[in-house]
This record gives sequence, C-alpha cells and structure tokens, in this order.
Amino acid sequence: MTSDLRTGPAVPSILSALSAEDRYQLFDRLQARMADVWDTLLLNYDDESVVVIPSLSLDRASTAGTGTMMQAYEERFLFMLVLLRQPNLRMVYVTSMPIAPEIIEYYLGLLPGVIPSHARARLSLVAVNDGTPRSLSEKLLERPRLLRRIAAMIPNRARSHLMPYNTTDLERDIALSLGIPMYGADPRLAELGTKSGCRRLFAEVGVPYPLGAENLHSLDDIADAVVAMRAERPSMDSAIVKLNDGVSGEGNAVVRLGGLPAPGAADERAEVMNRLQVMELESRTTPFEVYLAKFAEGGGIVEERIVGEELRSPSVQLRVLPTGTVELLSTHDQLLGGASGQSYLGCVFPAAAEYARLITVHAEKIGQRVAREGALGRFAVDFVVVRGAGGDWTPYAIELNLRKGGTTHPFLTLQFLTDGRYDPVTALFLTPAGHEKHLVATDHLEAEVLKGLVPSDLFDIVARHGLHFDQSRQVGVVFHMMSCLTERGRVGLTAVGDTPDEADRRYRDASRILLEEAQLALGERPLPV
Repeated sequence: MTSDLRTGPAVPSILSALSAEDRYQLFDRLQARMADVWDTLLLNYDDESVVVIPSLSLDRASTAGTGTMMQAYEERFLFMLVLLRQPNLRMVYVTSMPIAPEIIEYYLGLLPGVIPSHARARLSLVAVNDGTPRSLSEKLLERPRLLRRIAAMIPNRARSHLMPYNTTDLERDIALSLGIPMYGADPRLAELGTKSGCRRLFAEVGVPYPLGAENLHSLDDIADAVVAMRAERPSMDSAIVKLNDGVSGEGNAVVRLGGLPAPGAADERAEVMNRLQVMELESRTTPFEVYLAKFAEGGGIVEERIVGEELRSPSVQLRVLPTGTVELLSTHDQLLGGASGQSYLGCVFPAAAEYARLITVHAEKIGQRVAREGALGRFAVDFVVVRGAGGDWTPYAIELNLRKGGTTHPFLTLQFLTDGRYDPVTALFLTPAGHEKHLVATDHLEAEVLKGLVPSDLFDIVARHGLHFDQSRQVGVVFHMMSCLTERGRVGLTAVGDTPDEADRRYRDASRILLEEAQLALGERPLPV
C-alpha cells in the first residue's frame, strides 16, 4: 500500500491489486491534471508529449476483422503525426504491428513548414508485435514491461496526455499504467453513448428522435415494442433493431412490416415475430444466432425506420474542453452503404447548408447535457433528415458517439493541414485567408484488383499522377489505411477541394486512377529470354 497526504487515501501500488473503485479513484486524480496539460498545449515547451493509442476496444457486431484490418484502423489515426509540426512536441505512437517506413515518410511529407527528418526524430513508434484480431489496449495490458518502456519515453508526465481512439476501462488502465491523463470521455459515461442511453438523453433534452423503445434484450421484447409502435403509428412499414454497442451500423437489422395484420388484430404479434425471425442483418458475416446472443447480453433498441423521397444522414461533431466549454467543430453528410444502406462508408464535408444549422442547434443541446455529466474530448451526434412536401427538412437524432469516429480523421486532416475552422453560422470551413475548403472521404475504396498493389506502388501512382496534397493551394488527396491494401484490396482517401464539385472530382479521379493502375499492374509481361 502507498499513501500520499496530497492526493488522498492509500491504494495498492500495482494495477492488478486495485479494485475498480480504487482504479477510478486514481483515474479521477489523473484527469484533474488534464486542464493544466491543456493550458500548456501549443506553448512549445521542450518536454511536451502525447501518447497515441489508436485501439478499437468497442465490440463490433461483425467478427470479420482480421489482424490486418485492425492494424489498418490503428494506422487510420496517423493523421495525428501532423501535430509534429510543433517543433518541440514528442509523440509516442503505438500499434499492434510495425508500420511500414514508407507510410510514415508519406505522412511526415505532408507536414507544412517542417523538415521531415526533424519531425521523425521526435516520433517514437512502438509495436506490440501481436497481429491477432484483438484490441490494441488488450495487447498492451498483457505486457506490463512494454507499458513501462512507453512510460519511460514520456519526458514530463505533467505535460503529457494519452490520446485514445475510444475510451473503455482498458484505456483507463493504460492511462493509470503510464501516469498521464486521458483526453477522452470517462468510461463511466459509456451508457450515454449506447443506443438505449442516447434515446433517453434525447428525450431529456427535448430533441426529436424516432418512435421506438429501448432496454430490450430478446425477440419477445422487440415484438412487444413493435406491436406498441404500430398501435401508435399504423402506417409504419419497417423498423430497425440496433445493438446497444453496435458500431458503424454493423449492429443494425431491418424488420419489414408491410402487409402485416392490422394493429390490434389477434394474430398481429405472431406475424410480427415471424418477421423478426427473418430480419435483415446489416453485417453479412454475423450469424443470426450470434446476433441474438449479443442482443441478449448487451441489450438494444427498436425504432421506426425513417423514410422519405429525399433522406440524408448528416452528423455533427463537437468537443468538450477540460474547462467544460462545448465547441461545435463540424458537420458532415455521411455516405452510407451495406446490405440496407446503414453501414458507414465515408463522408462529405461540410453538410448541406439547408439543414446544417438546424441539426447543430439540436446537437448543441446534447453537447451541453453531456458536458454537465463530465464528458471530455470529441464526440458526434448522428441524425437522419427527411425533406417534406413543402421543402423543409425534419431532423431526427439517432445516435450519440462519445468517441472519435469515421468523420474524425478526414476533418482533422483538413484542419491540421490548413489551420482552418468551421463556421457554424455560414456552415462553411474557412482557412485563415478566408478560402472555402470542402472534402469527400472514404474508408472503403475496395476492389479485388487493388490486392495487386503494395503501399510503395500506391506512392508511385500518387507521384506520377499528381495525387498528392498541394500545400501551396491546400487542395489534393491524402490516403490512409494503406496497410490493408494488399491483403484486403482496400484503402481510404480524403480529397480536398475549394468547392464541393472540386472535392468530388478529385475524389472520383483518384479512385478511378488507382483502380485503372491496379488493373494494369495485374497485366502479364513477356517472359525474359
């Protein structure tokens, strides 16, 4: 046991001996330092540092992720290297497997006004060398010696913080092991970000959200909820079942309700149960029995599927500063696909002006509420908006993500490279010189032919076709998730332009050129004589 009169009662000195209560007691003390750390950011102290742990610790409905895909998602966070433009900042970046040197060189080459070798000298890359498809945080906590080595790379814990992708008890324990605060939501707030929790929160703050029911755990629960929903809205022709902790739409399933007996009919519930037995899972790789087991364990919701002739899926990104201030960061229109169009594929930024300001008003109400709960860092609110006969848009809040998400890396890439900011009044992103910037991004440029390329081939194509980010004009393309190119035939990209049309053109040109070059790479040449 150890004791410190300045910090409170004694606690065991090793992590494994701590109870959950003790761990959170220590975590609260660490988090109390975050405000001081935040105040020193960008002051160019020579002992400032950040530790990046891009672990996906959330349960995904699909188990299709391989070690390679986990690595690619960990590398998706490499836009953080742009922070090394601060001349004294040191960064420790941790991944499951080593990152190819040419990928690091690619990102360091994006840094404006910085000598890449100088930035590289301040970057410490740490690989666990564990390629299994488990979260990076799990792998680290299994290796206390490696955590001690990472801790030794921190020059001054009073001017350092942990930057995770998401925040669970695992990331809390890593923060404790390193002795630095975590810039992210307290794991004890996780319930607010579940599908059930956010529906309750939406009701509390008075923002519109779909008809539905929460805290369900079985098919019987869902059937009862659907019967009650049909009594209230007989015209409802489909519903969406969602796992509480589903990510990127993979935990969703569509239930078709057309042609059922009238609400209140004797055989209505039995027919609803029949429809539930054949509901369409968004994840094509998750067996129905596995989905039901996850639903029973973690719970979920069912809600009306919002439909209309013109339907879009925008989101609002915000953050809570250590001072408790809520900042509105950006809006995006999400690009969705998958089995029923609910899986996140990419985004367009900014969201359309005709409803961007409307959804930000609702998002700010939600933001103020989570700030009062003690949330910290970035979070996002997803909406569905539908255009009515009179041309007006009606918004429905559908999800609260108390973590970084698929829109985080494209926006921060743009922000870090241009020093621009989103103006919520005009719904535009403007550089310090007043120039508009727009982007189109995806994590899902996928094709079988892309497996014929390796990252060095990609960089050759970028050089020959001018698919780079032009610092002088602040337009161009930034690629990410390159490590899964060869195994999965998949890569991500963010295309930036001065107008929406230019961003879209750059996005389509880059996609077309890459696919054409990949096809050519598969062509056979005459054998050497």
